Amino acid sequence: MDQNDTVQQDSANENAGTQPTVEEQLAKAQAEAAEYRDKWLRAAAEVENTRRRAEREIEEARKYAIAGFARDLLNVADNLRRALASIDPEKVQDEVVRNLLAGVEATERELLSVFERHGMKRVDPKGEKFDHNFHQAIFETESPDKPGGTVTEVLQVGWTLRDRLLRPAMVGVAKGAPAAERVDTTA
Repeated sequence: MDQNDTVQQDSANENAGTQPTVEEQLAKAQAEAAEYRDKWLRAAAEVENTRRRAEREIEEARKYAIAGFARDLLNVADNLRRALASIDPEKVQDEVVRNLLAGVEATERELLSVFERHGMKRVDPKGEKFDHNFHQAIFETESPDKPGGTVTEVLQVGWTLRDRLLRPAMVGVAKGAPAAERVDTTA
């Protein structure tokens, strides 16, 4: 054996103690592969969540983008209703005023039709149970013929856009019966 072979053998013996075995290398590679797979799965899930969130936001933007504009038009609808309520059509003698009234009525009908086509619905809760999600109580009234919490008067109708409230209905609500008049229902 020459000196070169001896040096190589010694070097191999030294490296044998510090060189990982094939099984150790395989285990290390499998651990790295599992780590990269986990990172890939997490990244793929995050991309999917971001895509779904973006789709949901786009859909909401499509549905509710007109909310501000629609809210502004509610005053126009209210004013048309007030104008029509201020005139008794039976008492109008002048043909010009009668034609004007018919035009305002047609304008209101068309505006309400457009509101409906775009998912706007009127909230007119007279006689219904008060719901703080859709109504704003302005006052309470004594109303012995109505149960407490019932809407007795609507000062201003409310509006929804699809499933969202645009404007709450402003209402008067019946007070509950006084304590002496309440009937005990637990017996």
